[in-house]
Amino acid sequence: MKLTFLLIICSCLAWGGLGKPQFPDQEKDPLFWNTWAQHTLKNALTLQKLNQNTAKNLILFLGDGMGIPTVTAARILKGQLSGLSGEETQLEMDKFPFVALSKTYNTNAQVSDSAGTATAYLCGVKANEGTVGVSAAAVRSQCNTTQGNEVTSILRWAKEAGKSVGIVTTTRVNHATPSAAYAHCVDRDWFSDGEMPAEAVQAGCKDIARQLFENIPNIDVIMGGGRKYMFPKNQSDVEYPGEKKHFGTRKDGRNLVEEWTNRMKNKKAKYVWNKKELLSLNPNNVDYILGLFEPGDLPYNLERNTETDPSLTEMVELAIKILRKNPRGFYLLVEGGRIDHGHHEGKAKQALHEAVEMDRAIGRADLITSIYDTMTVVTADHSHMFNFGGYTPRGNTIFGLAPMLSDVDQKPFTAILYGNGPGFKVINGLRENVSTLDYQENNYQAQSAVPLRMETHGGEDVAVFAKGPMAHLLHGVHEQNYIPHVMAYAACIGQNRDHCMSSSGAFSLSPALPSMAALLTLTRLLC
Repeated sequence: MKLTFLLIICSCLAWGGLGKPQFPDQEKDPLFWNTWAQHTLKNALTLQKLNQNTAKNLILFLGDGMGIPTVTAARILKGQLSGLSGEETQLEMDKFPFVALSKTYNTNAQVSDSAGTATAYLCGVKANEGTVGVSAAAVRSQCNTTQGNEVTSILRWAKEAGKSVGIVTTTRVNHATPSAAYAHCVDRDWFSDGEMPAEAVQAGCKDIARQLFENIPNIDVIMGGGRKYMFPKNQSDVEYPGEKKHFGTRKDGRNLVEEWTNRMKNKKAKYVWNKKELLSLNPNNVDYILGLFEPGDLPYNLERNTETDPSLTEMVELAIKILRKNPRGFYLLVEGGRIDHGHHEGKAKQALHEAVEMDRAIGRADLITSIYDTMTVVTADHSHMFNFGGYTPRGNTIFGLAPMLSDVDQKPFTAILYGNGPGFKVINGLRENVSTLDYQENNYQAQSAVPLRMETHGGEDVAVFAKGPMAHLLHGVHEQNYIPHVMAYAACIGQNRDHCMSSSGAFSLSPALPSMAALLTLTRLLC
């Protein structure tokens, strides 16, 4: 049986390398599908023995805006980038044994935003849209509703338990998703005091960049963009000294990077702002890192300067190698944040390549961690008005045309479409003819049904993929705020610690690995 399965897989790979994918002959044989299904069944049967170890490490991969249609399209793209048809490809997250659905609504919104959802999956409490790290009693932009309504995150719970903690994002480090890990702010747009109303500053509310350095002492790893929010107003940027849009924004005159550097001078701490500096670091000699690689968000992966800008995968690998030195383990939040931006702009190609890069980072994390002591969760905060269809044939390029003309206006259309967004275009009263355009160009804006300057989020449930200790607790359909409670339970942190106590009152941790498996894992880490 194993030999047959291997032959089938090898034949698939050989077929994929012959050029443009065609319908494979072996799929006509019922043996192909029966063998594949039986192999999958055998793997599923092994899951009856649940992994109930204590999670030493926790990793949350958050694909911002990565709804289920995005996952499916990214899977096809990943395969097509390797010369395959794409539909049969597996994403790294597809390999996770447990899958659930997450209900993404905010307390005051049927279709959510990234701030209220971040509060849910990081702090365990549903909240209002536009707010981070505060309960639903706080009102957006009303400074005086902050105090007394703060809620803490799983990153803080992990830090208080003695673990190392980190944040890696392709957006600004003070953007909605990462900020809920450390900030308590009634407005997600208060990036620095330069974006805050004067009355909020006078009332004592703190901007998000400031809270990054003040709320949770010594976050071990911080990597992403957002450099301009750390420097005094009108201070030129180190990378773009002549571009005013990248100048510092802080009205209080503080240099938060310099303050961090001075505070950490007696520790093994490094501040870096480009890929060369990042990759020159030996993680064994670094305990703390602040990496700010752009004044704002990092560039799309398709547009990234591979000489100066690190990829998400490169940042994740270094982050884990620094964090895992702590014998008590770590918590790491990783955000593929620009999936969301690509969709908002109607640029499906940018969004899907961002999703493929995040999946690559998930694969790299798998290689340098162990499923026996590391719980990994992959999910999204919300979906988008993105989809693809049109009865496309097998192997159709994901960015290609549907195989038919509209039976209304007799014009072609791409498989990928948006429900709303900037791709709505009318010429002489008629829908634009996409066959006259380069619809596979990186920044092509797919057609949309309703004209909007920016495409909107979608309201459907999103997927949650889980592996490692206690991953089986993520199953079925859950409220989004359930996620950090499960992760905390798996790691015996926060309020979920009673089940970890032995009769003597000391923590009783399940052995993470049988001795042979431990040896194999150690060998893999050292090689």
